[in-house]
Amino acid sequence: MSDLFSLMDEWGPEKIVAVSDPKTKMRGVLVIDNTARGMGKGGTRMQPSVSVEEVARLARVMTWKWAGVDLFFGGAKAGIQADPNSPYKEEILRSFVRKLHNEVPAEYVFGLDMGLTENDAAIINDELGRGAAVGTPYELGGVPYDKLGVTGFGVAEVVDEIAAHQDLQGARVAIQGFGAVGHAAAARLHELGYRVVAISTARGALADQNGLDIPALLAAREQRGDDLVLDYPDLSISPGAELREDAEILVPAALQDVIDSSLAQELSAKLVVEGANLPTSPEAQRVLKDRGIELVPDFIANAGGVISAAYAMEARTSPFRPSEDVIMDTVSTKLRANATEVMSNNRVTTETSHETARNMAQDRVAAAMKLRGKPLP
Repeated sequence: MSDLFSLMDEWGPEKIVAVSDPKTKMRGVLVIDNTARGMGKGGTRMQPSVSVEEVARLARVMTWKWAGVDLFFGGAKAGIQADPNSPYKEEILRSFVRKLHNEVPAEYVFGLDMGLTENDAAIINDELGRGAAVGTPYELGGVPYDKLGVTGFGVAEVVDEIAAHQDLQGARVAIQGFGAVGHAAAARLHELGYRVVAISTARGALADQNGLDIPALLAAREQRGDDLVLDYPDLSISPGAELREDAEILVPAALQDVIDSSLAQELSAKLVVEGANLPTSPEAQRVLKDRGIELVPDFIANAGGVISAAYAMEARTSPFRPSEDVIMDTVSTKLRANATEVMSNNRVTTETSHETARNMAQDRVAAAMKLRGKPLP
């Protein structure tokens, strides 16, 4: 692991809290990046490979994401280095959140990310009290944004908005991932009339240039999870090949760091919309810009989850809950407008789209820092 001080710059992180428990073998970290615009808010992931550096990168993305959608929370993220399929998951999770009782919920509120579910959010609240986590089940008064598929829905809305500027509405779409984000994006794109020609899970990938049967795949996912791809051997392609599938639109909606400069040179897509966090390297972003391929940045395209999380934050202290229609309408309106602004500005500059979007977000964060009397970056 690198020196923790190397993770710090003029923006943050403001706080890094590492915790462990020899009894449960729990190891985890909370990174609060920048709270100039509000308290820390971000998801919590549980994966065996989680690192402090990874969580710090994701916390920084949250800083820009909140500022990008102009909502008043600060960037933060938490991670637990454990297998989410462990039979001791609840014990590990309870141990982790207990260790952070000084920070939660005064400085940070847990959200959901890879490896955690709405039931886990309920366990967190059971351990620390109501208000420690959002994304809890409907039955407990929560706004279950994972179940609603808000993030994937928002990604699809952004695809449709930017595709209209390129005369690509109804075009072929390849999606890496068919998890919480990917499956919801596929469902909405199918509703909007797009032909989804490729999807993938942790168990493999499928492709069909005639268009995959998305309703059937969604039903299979309910029953089989990631193993659904094993039921379609005739459509199977090599893992990772979905990124190279012949399609006008590509949605990387699975893991980070999947498109480097070399792969960016090979992509056939005319439009790339980032459903996952950090799927492209800065070098890849430059290649795509130089090739004339529009790239909608992650913290602009996948910000639907933070909008619903903002509603959930409000619902923590209220007996009333916003309707699903209100949440979805807000996500669609906000994300379509933000994506249009960023991409319109980017078309008249040599900057990459990430640079254009980040500059917009940084201006908002810097203004808040200035008003608080903090040194400006």
